[in-house]
Amino acid sequence: MKFSLIICTYMRPEPLLQLLQSVREQSLYPDEVLIVDGSTNSETEMILNENPFHNLNYFLVPKEQRGLTKQRNYGIERMGDETEIVCFLDDDTVLGKDYFEQIMKTYEVHPEALGVGGYIINESECEFVEDNYQPKIDEYYFDGWKRKDGSRFVLRKKLGLDSDCPPGYSSLFSHGRSVGFLPPSGKIYEVEMLMGGVSSFRKKVFETMQFSTYFEGYGLYEDADFTLRLAKTGKLYVNTAAQLNHYHNPSGRPNQYQYGKMVVRNGWYVWRVKNPKPSFNAKLKWHSITILLTIIRFSNTFTTSKRTAAFTEAMGRMMGWWSLMIDKPKITQ
Repeated sequence: MKFSLIICTYMRPEPLLQLLQSVREQSLYPDEVLIVDGSTNSETEMILNENPFHNLNYFLVPKEQRGLTKQRNYGIERMGDETEIVCFLDDDTVLGKDYFEQIMKTYEVHPEALGVGGYIINESECEFVEDNYQPKIDEYYFDGWKRKDGSRFVLRKKLGLDSDCPPGYSSLFSHGRSVGFLPPSGKIYEVEMLMGGVSSFRKKVFETMQFSTYFEGYGLYEDADFTLRLAKTGKLYVNTAAQLNHYHNPSGRPNQYQYGKMVVRNGWYVWRVKNPKPSFNAKLKWHSITILLTIIRFSNTFTTSKRTAAFTEAMGRMMGWWSLMIDKPKITQ
């Protein structure tokens, strides 16, 4: 199967170069690489001119096409006609040598798959234990592996607000556990959500779907929105043998206040994509968890060294929650 790689980037020339160098070392190289650049300067274009890569096409998008979801849709429209699989990577990732080989193998093992995600190995904190292991209150256990749970999950357990779904699935009150909670077992797991920056999809899904432009700019949770909608039509998988590192480069990110506001408003949007008509109990749990996480973020003002960031993000979360009372986002399926 022919496959294309689309990398949407913004003001990150050095991380992008590091990613492309890991792409060059792959056991299976993409049939085309599309760089969709939303930068406001020419540094990314210059570094690519100085470091040529095979099958690479560079696009500097106009101002009205900037933003993660818009840039992804822009790249999709410019892929080769023979492409069968479209891969997306964040510009601050670095691949293991057989990443694409493992992704493409998943489509062979599961020909019904509409999408396949990779596994971020440098964020995995799992330890293998026996099958019948009984986790402690501050541990999370799945498929023979355990990991330490953060304080927010421990508190949610104590309050009866923990997710009732496996990793990669969204409960009826949302606030689930991402695919990052899957263990590095080397297995392939079925999910209903993928991380957009380590994802791939069959090209045919874009004949009827696209990334929602509701998620402007940074695009927080755009991947959950797209894959939850896609999962209603077919199967998605994560191959934990398709491994890469994600370094979360700080450049190009929104300020903490805007980020906090997006966490709540975009989180509400994604919740209603999965559960458009929630029960009273689901509503109560979603709002309770949202308020609880805001309080925890406020408490970080006194417990971490990054006090200003914690306070401003908490303020953003609080304002985002209050804004839902008078101006809820409009859901587009």
